[in-house]
Amino acid sequence: QVQLVESGGGLVQAGDSLRLSCAASGRIFSVYALGWFRQAPGKEREFVAAITWNNGITNYAESVKGRFTISRDNAKNTVYLQMNSLKPEDTAVYYCAADRYGLDIEVRFYNYWGQGTQVTVSS
Repeated sequence: QVQLVESGGGLVQAGDSLRLSCAASGRIFSVYALGWFRQAPGKEREFVAAITWNNGITNYAESVKGRFTISRDNAKNTVYLQMNSLKPEDTAVYYCAADRYGLDIEVRFYNYWGQGTQVTVSS
């Protein structure tokens, strides 16, 4: 099992920045990649970004490229999502998830999930 705990969400204004953190524990050695997803009210959960645990290869959704940066600190077992130039449409609950087998963008491939952290961007 892998446990994931997100933190860092909050209420900000458009154009502001936030950094989300995801602390991982448990069987970290079984994780291939960690990803961030988000879910706005009434919408499907969608992929935001992912990073491989061992060598830091990244993948981003088109909607966040150039604004969001995913990174990891293996010593702290933590993955970060730096979010800049935030827009109201970025408002959602952000989830951290662990994938045991690949750098995937689909929800169904992720095996473990955190509880989520709310990000609200006002205009």
